Amino acid sequence: MKKSYIYAGVTVLIWSTLATVVKLVLRDIPNLQALTISSAFAFVFLLILNIINGSIKEMTSYKVRDYLTIAGLGFLGLFMYSALYYYGIAELGSQEACILNYLWPVMIVIFACIILKEKFTAKKIIAMLMSFAGIVVLTLGSNDNTSGNRLFGIIACVTAAVCYGLFSVLNKKHSLNQNVTMMWIWFTTAVCSFVLSLFFEKWQPIIGVQWLGIAWLGIVVNAVAYLLWAIALKDASDSAKIANLAYLVPFISIIISWFVLKEQITINAVFALVLIIGGILLQSVSLKKKNRIVKEKE
Repeated sequence: MKKSYIYAGVTVLIWSTLATVVKLVLRDIPNLQALTISSAFAFVFLLILNIINGSIKEMTSYKVRDYLTIAGLGFLGLFMYSALYYYGIAELGSQEACILNYLWPVMIVIFACIILKEKFTAKKIIAMLMSFAGIVVLTLGSNDNTSGNRLFGIIACVTAAVCYGLFSVLNKKHSLNQNVTMMWIWFTTAVCSFVLSLFFEKWQPIIGVQWLGIAWLGIVVNAVAYLLWAIALKDASDSAKIANLAYLVPFISIIISWFVLKEQITINAVFALVLIIGGILLQSVSLKKKNRIVKEKE
């Protein structure tokens, strides 16, 4: 269990750097170009890993339908999500974008009720209302951290959370090897980003420390952190306790953006974060009680 906490803690710290690093990278490099190259890094890293651990052999058993499913999940869950989130980070302050990004657990609840036919409960409704109230709070007033179109940035981040929530629910319905699946999902993201960038962006030369930023996003954030998180959940005796550590990400991210980017920590941002994370934790408590009742019945 101690190792699980260490792996999860390292993952949380890595994920907390995402918004700040993206903000730094996007100062000189177009969004889709950065996403293309970082996704390619993630694909190559996971390809090498799957070759080493032998998971690559499972691909021979996949049907055309499986590959189409993976491509669809990749387009929705990581291409659309990442492209919109990167755009949101570019238009907003990194702390605001990170806070809005954490609407995705609420979106999972909504789509689970719609697609997986899970029940809507009073606590789920209250949790959703709290999280959406967080959006309203975040949109009130002006913010000196905003570097672009505030409204479009907010819409992009919220839509990104919707995409990732839907992806998570749809991915739950399939039992494919996640290491192989994530490898191809990042490949799909890289291809889609590259094709779209040809129409909307002019690629810029990448020099020096910019490569480190993109490599960090692709290898460390997109690939290594995912694997560490998977190991932490797999080896933990209580997965729920490990999973709850993920809610530290926006709090740590705000501190990192304040320290590195000198972004002001606003009252609106803190209040919105409390509402959104509070709604998620309320739903989490409800789920724990439900699982405990089921176990007692068994």
